[in-house]
Amino acid sequence: MNASAIFNYYALISQHLWAQVLVTVAFYILITVLIEFVVNRVIKRVCATTNTTIDDTLIDFLHTPIYQTVILVGIMHIVMLVDLTPLATQITVKLARSGICLVWLITALKIINFLSTALTAWRQKLGPDLFSLVHKITFLILVFAAVATLFWIWNINLTPVFASAGVAGIAIALAAKDTLANFFGGISLFLDKVYRVGDYVIIDNNERGEVVEIGIRSTRIITRDDVLINIPNSIMATSKIVNESAPYPQYRIKVPVGVAYGTDLERTEAILLDLAGQSDTIVANPFPRVRVRTLADSSVNLELLVWVEDPRDRGIQTHLLLKQIHKRFAEEGIHIPFPQLDVHLAKEKE
Repeated sequence: MNASAIFNYYALISQHLWAQVLVTVAFYILITVLIEFVVNRVIKRVCATTNTTIDDTLIDFLHTPIYQTVILVGIMHIVMLVDLTPLATQITVKLARSGICLVWLITALKIINFLSTALTAWRQKLGPDLFSLVHKITFLILVFAAVATLFWIWNINLTPVFASAGVAGIAIALAAKDTLANFFGGISLFLDKVYRVGDYVIIDNNERGEVVEIGIRSTRIITRDDVLINIPNSIMATSKIVNESAPYPQYRIKVPVGVAYGTDLERTEAILLDLAGQSDTIVANPFPRVRVRTLADSSVNLELLVWVEDPRDRGIQTHLLLKQIHKRFAEEGIHIPFPQLDVHLAKEKE
């Protein structure tokens, strides 16, 4: 077939609208067949040779949106060929473009959610908190970009809206003051790395609990009473925070013990250290120790210092140690005194 014959076919097709539509449909069907061939025969085979399944999942995510995009582009092309009114053509084209924008927005969000769970190495490298912040900011950027694209497609100019907002804009800014304070407070907490998810913290010497979620707006803490507390990040950023899980995960427990005067303190210390050494939840390094704190009115007050792996074990371990100390002292004949007062009555001389 020479160039002259091709030109004659083109001239014949251009004279008939239905022929142009059929050729356009055939063209886009050919494109989909080629895409199917390249994806199944080339790209998937290459992905199968890799050591990860992430690329295979990404191909599955992109497979359907590519087809949908080809179909929507074909619809735009056919609408431009068909003799419709300018308004109908314009609306149809804008709807198709909006559909393409929404298809790829949904696809991008799915990919972001998948990568946030699949990239465990990056999560460990950046830390779960910073990784979560990056994920949420990326989500907001994608949504904002999609909304801006839709405004551009439909020729919506927001400048007059913002210019005419006036007092309403100031009111909105004042209303969003706390939201912005919480957002930037969350950014400062992430950058300063004050705490992480899983840490035990004390807020202003009042609330104590485990950090279960650090969001853009607030931080959630669950107490030992299984009460969930939601604290705005602006408050967290300006509060005194004691992180019991940092810089080391071990937490020190102080167990006060009182013995009677006349008790062999060396023997008492050995007994306390022996009890600490028998517990499986008490760490060996730092090693347990006993310190004499005060010579009180009725007793010699000592303190057993031990470390546990997790701050959440503080209560139960203190409970177990006190029970074991009470039992062992009773077996060893070590007296635990209690405050008492002797009153001597003097007899008056006759």
